[in-house]
Amino acid sequence: MLIEELTSEEFKELSKEIKTIIIPIGSIESHGPHLPLATDLYTIYEVCKKLIQEVKVFIAPPIYYGLCRSTKPLYGTISLKGEVLKNLLLNLLSEFYRQGFKNFFILSGHAGKTHLAYIIDTAETFLEEAKEVKFFVADIYQLLKKVLTELKISESDSHAGEWETSLIMYLKPELVKKGGFEDYPCFPKFRVVHEKEKYWSSGIWGNPEKASFEKGKRMVEALIEILKREIQEMES
Repeated sequence: MLIEELTSEEFKELSKEIKTIIIPIGSIESHGPHLPLATDLYTIYEVCKKLIQEVKVFIAPPIYYGLCRSTKPLYGTISLKGEVLKNLLLNLLSEFYRQGFKNFFILSGHAGKTHLAYIIDTAETFLEEAKEVKFFVADIYQLLKKVLTELKISESDSHAGEWETSLIMYLKPELVKKGGFEDYPCFPKFRVVHEKEKYWSSGIWGNPEKASFEKGKRMVEALIEILKREIQEMES
């Protein structure tokens, strides 16, 4: 159930039966010349919308913004600071907990390592105060690793490349533009640099030219099966 579409009375009645809630998180960041800035939000949120056709869970209104480190200097990227993201999530978790929820899935369409670290730290912090709560925290790339291997998609493809472009081709085909090309960043190892655009100016990390509708469909089907299994395990 999409919480944003429910009335207060519908929410009240459904919450007597549904005890699991998914919080989708994305990002607004550069995804090359061919994908929308909200790619990371669209991928995970659209999967969630398909998921609730098969499983009874609540889907919270999504958080569009995330922490974007490497793409921050690029046009269109709007990044949250880590502490802002953590405090926002803690506030939302507290409110949903007050409404009676104890099973939380925090699913991120944005796979930035620093971004995910803050989300995991948020869950850890909340657990210190509410020990009976259950959490499942993952980003879309982690969830897709097995199927990406099956589809023979390179491990070096991670952003606006083959798999992400395939997902948008399937979920939001009208938003895919021409102009995608193969590219990879060249950040110096172990260094934290200021002028990140010197090392990664395109916002592409992979090869979008290999993307297809069929690959996107296969990934979405796999994600739904994974999430159905994880929800069933948590609720049991």
